[in-house]
Amino acid sequence: MADHPQNASTPTYAQLVANRFSRRTVLLGAAGVAAASAMSFRLAGAQAAASSSTLTFPELKKVYDQTHHVAEGYNADILVRWGEAIVAGGKELDAANQNATDQAKQFGYNCDFIGYMPLPLGSDNSEHGLLCVNNEYPNPHVMFPGMTEDDAPKMMNADQINAAFESWGHSIVEIRKVDGKWQTVKDSKFNRRITGTTEIAISGPAAGHTLLQTAADQTGTRVFGTGYNCSGGVTPWGTILSCEEGLSDTFGGDPAKGGDPKLLERYSYDGSDYYGFARIEERFNLDKVPNEPNRFDWVVEIDPYAPTEMPVKRTALGRMGHEAATCIVNADGRIVVYTGDDDYFEYIFRFVSTGKFDPANRAANKKLLDEGTLSVAKFDEDGTLTWIPLIHGQNGLTPENGFADQAEVLIKARLAGDQVGATKMDRPEDIEPNPVTGRVYAVMTKNKKRTADEIDAANPRAENKYGHILEMLPPGEGKDADHAADTFKWDVFLLAGNPAKPEEGAKYNPGISADGWFVAPDNIAFDPKGRIWIASDGANDFDIADGLYGADTVGDGRALPRFFFACPTGAELCGPAFTPDGKTLFVSVQHPAENSENTDKLTTRWPDFGDSLPRPAVVAITKQDGGEIGG
Repeated sequence: MADHPQNASTPTYAQLVANRFSRRTVLLGAAGVAAASAMSFRLAGAQAAASSSTLTFPELKKVYDQTHHVAEGYNADILVRWGEAIVAGGKELDAANQNATDQAKQFGYNCDFIGYMPLPLGSDNSEHGLLCVNNEYPNPHVMFPGMTEDDAPKMMNADQINAAFESWGHSIVEIRKVDGKWQTVKDSKFNRRITGTTEIAISGPAAGHTLLQTAADQTGTRVFGTGYNCSGGVTPWGTILSCEEGLSDTFGGDPAKGGDPKLLERYSYDGSDYYGFARIEERFNLDKVPNEPNRFDWVVEIDPYAPTEMPVKRTALGRMGHEAATCIVNADGRIVVYTGDDDYFEYIFRFVSTGKFDPANRAANKKLLDEGTLSVAKFDEDGTLTWIPLIHGQNGLTPENGFADQAEVLIKARLAGDQVGATKMDRPEDIEPNPVTGRVYAVMTKNKKRTADEIDAANPRAENKYGHILEMLPPGEGKDADHAADTFKWDVFLLAGNPAKPEEGAKYNPGISADGWFVAPDNIAFDPKGRIWIASDGANDFDIADGLYGADTVGDGRALPRFFFACPTGAELCGPAFTPDGKTLFVSVQHPAENSENTDKLTTRWPDFGDSLPRPAVVAITKQDGGEIGG
């Protein structure tokens, strides 16, 4: 890590970390005292004995090759891959003749978030359900023979562009466990694709606003398509929240000629048109339809149990590069949604509904995300987290500062965070509440752009190439935790990186092994016992595999990751999701061979090999003895 001069008033990395961890015992409470003391010991330089983990699987050795690997004693089976026909009348992938019509009936590309939804609705069936999977973006240089990554935008013909447009969004497929193995149910009435051309409603405070109106939709309440669907969430009433992570590079044209150049710049709309969409569809040209970008970068609610129901973009959750939107029912019955804005120096947000969850009224619950308060996080050095409400007329969110009404506050959520002085984070990605302890974990994947004079207590490393995870503690414990409180406590759960290299500043449980460390944490999930499972995105830059790591959040094994699953070359691990009984873990292997020059020089042909194209896929992991994942 490069050295940077320190301002006299700026605390050093070592001071920030020492201060944070020295308060660990107070912040965590009695349940975390043992682990807290152990971690403080490590920072003091003392030699500590290896801590024990409740995870009993044999840890996977560091490995990086053309296929996937899972810990001994487990099976990792391909469940569904890009190009498999899932909708009635669909055709299987024909790599040489891809088109929009076929792709619209096939499982989408670059699977990401996974939601397992039991069948029937309301049950906890762990052997029959709906697999709901985001499809984030296409990789033209891996999908279509004959083009390189740099040339793809210009080389793609209309059929390929339209096929790519249909390859992203969301896929829903019925699955069932038969003789111990998961399989898809072909032609199920539930199977469907939501793509770049699906009609989607717009609801909430920004619906109908002039900034969302276009000549094609003068009401500002309908939009065609969703894209860059990264992570997401599952609501207590059984719907999926699919998150648009920012569609800036899918638009062409000159942003200087757009409706609001300042707003376009703040959301990174630079006219790059990476997939050539603007060449075939006018609405993706910033010159010609300046409001179209404002109709994207939202959270989309999808009801997988109602295949004919139109998805809805919920504007009350704010417009940003959503990485996730994870829900919890607060102790008072209100719904709380946590989300990160996945870009450098962006913010952590929280939505609290006005209405309360009613287990007996699913239809009413579907309206809960249209009315409530969106807040943004401010982390103080003393361990206090303050949620600043983004309400028009408060904290400088006024017409004089560019916010004409509440709709504009939501449409310009990033600018609102700037205005109120929220803490700029190191690319905040997945943010999830632990259903057992009530604590909330926020993942910062990395931020190489942070300088030494920009470090703070919650982002304590300059040129943070490795990422870290914060722990946010609402008042109360478990189901009594108050996720709607104005203030929380917070702490550093771990700092990623290689602990064998002091210059990286990694901090884990003292028992960390040579295989348990990781870089670039991204998605997380919790098993039924409340243990955290951490997926990485960016390890390939360090010539190691992205993969999945499990760790305890309390007790002697707190912050002690263990390596469980490794991706093939070029691939990222996404979307870990458990069945209710904890006996199946679904994971997405995204963009295998993305690091290839073209289809003639592929780094892997996972998962089918031979002469096939690489195909992103969902993997079903089960324990060979039929037990719970992790032990």
